[in-house]
Amino acid sequence: MTMRPLLLAIFLLPLLVQAAPVFKATVVKRIPHSRSDFTQGLEIHDGILYQSTGQYGASKLQTFKLEDGSLLAERELEPQLFGEGITLFEGNIYQLTWRSGRVLIYRRESLQPAGEFTIPGEGWGLTNNGNELIYSDGSDQLHVISPQGMHLRSIPVRHRGRPVQRLNELEWTPEYILANVWGSDWIVMIDPGSGNVIGRIDTAGLLPRRERKPGTGVLNGIARNPQTGQLWLTGKNWPWLYQIDLKEK
Repeated sequence: MTMRPLLLAIFLLPLLVQAAPVFKATVVKRIPHSRSDFTQGLEIHDGILYQSTGQYGASKLQTFKLEDGSLLAERELEPQLFGEGITLFEGNIYQLTWRSGRVLIYRRESLQPAGEFTIPGEGWGLTNNGNELIYSDGSDQLHVISPQGMHLRSIPVRHRGRPVQRLNELEWTPEYILANVWGSDWIVMIDPGSGNVIGRIDTAGLLPRRERKPGTGVLNGIARNPQTGQLWLTGKNWPWLYQIDLKEK
């Protein structure tokens, strides 16, 4: 093969790979969500919704009744910290911070501090696979670390052979990792072994235009109820938390 056909084949290869199937998020149920909450991370455990919020001087770790969205408890972060993603692991809550490199650890039942460690770069989204923690940093990489913070490996995320940038909020499921693409209406389904995107979720219109006010932000918040498999979504300063179904388009 001459150089010109070879270069053409390399250029066209991503176009020849079949795109991942697209699913539409449809609303099943909604519960109130405070417009003052700059949501960064969501988790569900035993009927309790755990939320991390951001912004300097306003970041919190909160718990709510999933049944009706009523607040149970909250803990404020130090004013110089910007809260990011969270995950529940072995009785603890792990909470990322954005640019400080600190990962905060709390007791799940009491929200009392239980330690911390540092990571390089920024912290965006956080989840776990039952043994290890997985975090995003806004790039096309997912980073796998031990519960003590030791870096184990990184997973390049690709769709049709091309990098998927701005990976943000994460949620582990038995089949794939969910990650919202920051600033967009898309959530990607990532194979944790290969890093390939095996599906995409279109959430456009999930929050109706009439519900958007000045300051209403983008989609950011994915939680799977491990007891029921239900998926819940919200966004920064959204008035609702939505339980959704997925229907292939």
